[in-house]
Amino acid sequence: SPVMEELITFHDHAFMAMSLISFLVLYALLSTLTTKLTNTSITDAQEMETIWTILPAIILILIALPSLRILYLTDEVNDPSFTIKSIGHQWYWTYEYTDYGSLIFNSYMLPPLFLNPGDLRLLEVDNRVVLPIEAPVRMMITSQDVLHSWTIPTLGLKTDAVPGRLNQTVFTA
Repeated sequence: SPVMEELITFHDHAFMAMSLISFLVLYALLSTLTTKLTNTSITDAQEMETIWTILPAIILILIALPSLRILYLTDEVNDPSFTIKSIGHQWYWTYEYTDYGSLIFNSYMLPPLFLNPGDLRLLEVDNRVVLPIEAPVRMMITSQDVLHSWTIPTLGLKTDAVPGRLNQTVFTA
């Protein structure tokens, strides 16, 4: 999904910044340990203190701005093509296609005896949700009994299902 592409790009951006900072600190530590400290005027370096105070603030801003952009992208509510309500139960999920009348079904996890070779244990279900491609879908997610986590990792989605609360997410596959 486009949101997942943004998350991967942000991860690479933040990882590059952290790698550069780590190598700079490692270089400073190694150079401190391997050289003789003959310059004693470094303790009065006001310019150096100003730089190592302002530079981390600039780096944090450069990491925070893309993060905030992605946060608002994930919370964006477009005009969805249709809505699916997902209700978490203790051992299964109930899905309701609200735009198509009373299309309701339960999705139970398959026991290990019914798995085919190559199926993922604890992830395969008997009734899968069918979603369109390149159309915005709104998921209304709630729970009936305990806390659940409704997630599609490849789309960069994770929404908590809380009893008594209706959470929503909009995504495009």
